[in-house]
Amino acid sequence: MSSSKVSLGNNTAPKKPFSLVGRGNEVSSNGQTLRVFSFSELKAATKSFRTVLGEGGFGRVYKGLLVEKENRNGNEIAIKRLSSGSMQGLKEWQAEVNFLGMLSHPNLVRLLGYCNKDEEKLLVYEFVQNGSLENHLFRRGSAVQPLPWDIRLKVLIGAARGLTFLSVHRVIFRDFKTSNILLDESYCAKLSDFGLAKDGPTGDRTHVSTQVMGTYGYAAPEYVATGHLSAKSDVYGFGVVLVELLTGLPALDRNRPIGKQKLIDWAKPYLAKRSKLKSIMDARLEGKYALEAAAEIAQIALACLKLDPKSRPSMEEVVEILERTR
Repeated sequence: MSSSKVSLGNNTAPKKPFSLVGRGNEVSSNGQTLRVFSFSELKAATKSFRTVLGEGGFGRVYKGLLVEKENRNGNEIAIKRLSSGSMQGLKEWQAEVNFLGMLSHPNLVRLLGYCNKDEEKLLVYEFVQNGSLENHLFRRGSAVQPLPWDIRLKVLIGAARGLTFLSVHRVIFRDFKTSNILLDESYCAKLSDFGLAKDGPTGDRTHVSTQVMGTYGYAAPEYVATGHLSAKSDVYGFGVVLVELLTGLPALDRNRPIGKQKLIDWAKPYLAKRSKLKSIMDARLEGKYALEAAAEIAQIALACLKLDPKSRPSMEEVVEILERTR
């Protein structure tokens, strides 16, 4: 499976930069309070950056424990550390502070604060206990239990609510995929990694034009072809994730036979009819799912994946339909 981001140019930070206004070790970011951490605090919390949770183009993500006077047991945190000398990483770091400092919602990961000291730039988040949806869907082995059907529905609805919240605030996520959907201890979905997020169109504009960045297999075709980005670009990515949750297969896997490597191209013909849909449902569900609900989700996926972005539903409409399937 390939999860690499495609980059044909530079990302632009949002129009609402965070404001370094505050007192002590806290700053205001468009109405929300972010804590300014010292590098020594974060080094101690991670025991010199010992436990790696993940790695990407931005840098590595570490697990930490923040012990303070008011909480001797400590709070678990996740710390994203920018790779030194990464200009694209710096832009993504700024975008994360801008957007997650400005927005708050139960289905968005919570940014607690950051460290900006000389060459060291780090972001501090709440620790989301159950990791990414990607791990639950695609990792094999006795330690990874397949997600049951009811949990898959819960995750889909939570992620859809998060995208709806962003669209209402004219924010385009731009990199919606299973690795950017984190699951807490109750399997509540939280969208993470806002490094590629972008302010959406305003007024009469239908899209914003930007150089293409995202992940192969999830990016909307009109965006890849023209650089035209809109909220409907995120809707397409959501459609891809719907198909992944139905089939248990990743969006792109070059180890699959020719013709099956790109999930959407292969799966589309099976989504329209229930008799065909059953043949591509995730075998690890062992038949324990409601076929009627699965067929409904398949229809939503087909609508989200329409080539004409104007023909795709809004995320508000998607949430309404998904909630009826429970």
